[in-house]
Amino acid sequence: MCCRWREVSAALVVFAALSACTALAPTAGAQGDTMVSPTYGRRAPTVRGIAVDARMVEDFGLRPGTVVRLSGTPGVPGDSVTVAAVFERRADPAEVARREYRIRTHVDHLQQLLELDDRVDRFAVGVPDSVPIDSAVARINHVAFGFRAHKSADVAVQSSRTFRVVERFHRAIGLITVVASAVFLLCLLLLSVEERRRDIAALRLMGISQATVVRAIVIEAALVSVIGSVIGAGIGWVSSLIVNAHFQQVYRTPLLFALLTPEIFAFATLTSLVLGIAAGAVAAWRLVRTPPLTLLGR
Repeated sequence: MCCRWREVSAALVVFAALSACTALAPTAGAQGDTMVSPTYGRRAPTVRGIAVDARMVEDFGLRPGTVVRLSGTPGVPGDSVTVAAVFERRADPAEVARREYRIRTHVDHLQQLLELDDRVDRFAVGVPDSVPIDSAVARINHVAFGFRAHKSADVAVQSSRTFRVVERFHRAIGLITVVASAVFLLCLLLLSVEERRRDIAALRLMGISQATVVRAIVIEAALVSVIGSVIGAGIGWVSSLIVNAHFQQVYRTPLLFALLTPEIFAFATLTSLVLGIAAGAVAAWRLVRTPPLTLLGR
């Protein structure tokens, strides 16, 4: 993006939804229009190229080089175009539930199809790293007439509010799960230590100090926490593979619906270790404070 508007070079990528504004049907030949074609003589003989998404290729049996009819109005024969490329959908959560087909055309071709000249809904302008984005947006808005410039980051924030709510909901569920797991782990260790009260009483009567008993129970609790974290991470990794394979096939998207990252694994392991040590220390300290003879039932 440069300082003057006339020096701005915009890269336009326009998507046309098949269900909204286009009608495609395969044609028998690959030589363009004939004398009996409704569009014969109304355009240059060169067949224009378009790009179609992978869903259309799969559903309609298209491939690069296939000639189809493209029209801006359903039911109208339109012009002959060639499938020049196939593109994959982006891994965008905002588009995962949309089942319409998409094509990409040149801007002038799209204007001819829609019978609109020099009109676009939106376009993207790139700026060099040396140019501050805020100053470029302010300069464009100062000279703009009939449109408004926004930073891509602001547009992304506006369009991702729903996903931020979902993210907070997931964090709340995660916090509740951690608290419930801590309570369960504490109860489990209390029961485990309680069942070994006679063994601990015998160790105390043999002269083993309270600190040694507490240390042994805490180390055992830490090992149980780490082993449980590894097993839980393995189950989560397998579950994420199953979830991704299923929903990627259902929605035909490369989007990852479940993800286990090293950061998540490290956080889960560290949290489990801390909670295990704390629960083990509480259970051990509660037991060693009881006299050995009382632990033996005498």
